Amino acid sequence: MPDAVDPDLDLEAVADALRVTISRLARKVRTEGGMQEFTPSQTAVVRMLSEIDGGATIAELARLENVRPQSMSATVGELADAGIVDRRPDPTDGRARLVFLTDSAQSAIRRARANKTGWFASAMRDRLSPAEQRTLAEAARLFDRLLAP
Repeated sequence: MPDAVDPDLDLEAVADALRVTISRLARKVRTEGGMQEFTPSQTAVVRMLSEIDGGATIAELARLENVRPQSMSATVGELADAGIVDRRPDPTDGRARLVFLTDSAQSAIRRARANKTGWFASAMRDRLSPAEQRTLAEAARLFDRLLAP
């Protein structure tokens, strides 16, 4: 890993500019998704359930999010009231109930993701040169490296 710093580059200024721009970009992408806004807790649950095949118990979701089961139960209740999740008996444990995304929520999530990706690809195609598009492709790889443990 490189540990040298370009002496002509103010990394704090670059970091600040990227932080602001990435926040603005994230808001724009969320808007383009066309879905209702979720709280951060609700977003985490929806994201987890979209990646878990067969659903999860409240206890499992709470453990994955490092929150109390009571807090997770409240979040899941809000999502259930909105028709995003439903519950069914756990086939392996008759006392437990599994939380899962409804079919309509899964369809809405797929549409929202396609809308977000479509807007982003269209904006890059319409506003950036091929060289700039390649620069963003490289930037995506660099951001992945920054986020790696």
